[in-house]
Amino acid sequence: MKKIFTKLAFTVFCLGATFSFAQKNDVGAWYMYFGNNKINKKLNWHNEIQYRNFDAIGDLEQLLIRTGIGYDLTENNNNVLLGYGFILSRPYVNGEKKENIEHRIFQQFITKQKFGRFNLQHRYRLEERFLQDDFRMRFRYMLGVNIPITQKEMLPKALYASVYNEIFLLFQQSNLRQKQSVWGTWICNQ
Repeated sequence: MKKIFTKLAFTVFCLGATFSFAQKNDVGAWYMYFGNNKINKKLNWHNEIQYRNFDAIGDLEQLLIRTGIGYDLTENNNNVLLGYGFILSRPYVNGEKKENIEHRIFQQFITKQKFGRFNLQHRYRLEERFLQDDFRMRFRYMLGVNIPITQKEMLPKALYASVYNEIFLLFQQSNLRQKQSVWGTWICNQ
C-alpha cells in the first residue's frame, strides 16, 4: 500500500509541475543536485549544482557549482566545511541580457537536531565573494526542517518534505543589509 501511495504522490507532483510550465507566467525553474559523499569516517566531500532558469529550460538565469571538503566533529552531526563556488549569472538589465562571473570561497558549520519526526538543521556560512569588479562578504544562516512522509524516520528511499528559511547578512562598507528568503521543497531521499 505504501509503494502505491508513494508512486501516486510522485506522479501527481510530476504532472502538476509539467502542467504548470505549460501556462504563460513569470515563474522560472530551478534544477538542483546536492551530494555528500564520505571519504572516510571523518571527512566528506560536498558537491552541488544548481541550474536556474527564467523559464522551464532555455533561458539561463544562474548556474551555481559548489564543492568542498567537510570534517565531522561528531558522528553524523556538527560538520565544518571549506568550499569553493563558481557562479555564472545572466540577468536581464533594462531588457538586455548581461553576464556576471563570481568565484566564492566559503566556510560553514552545520549542526543537526531531532525532535520526534522533525529533523532540524542549522547551517552557518561565511562567504568571500570575488566578483568581476568587486569583492564582497556575507554571512548566511539557514534553518531547515525535514519531515519523513513514507517512513517514521529519515531512511534511504524515504519520501520527505523539506522546508527551510535563510537569512543573508551582507557586509558592505560600514553597514549591514539583511535579505531573507523562504523555500519549500519535496525531496526523495536516495
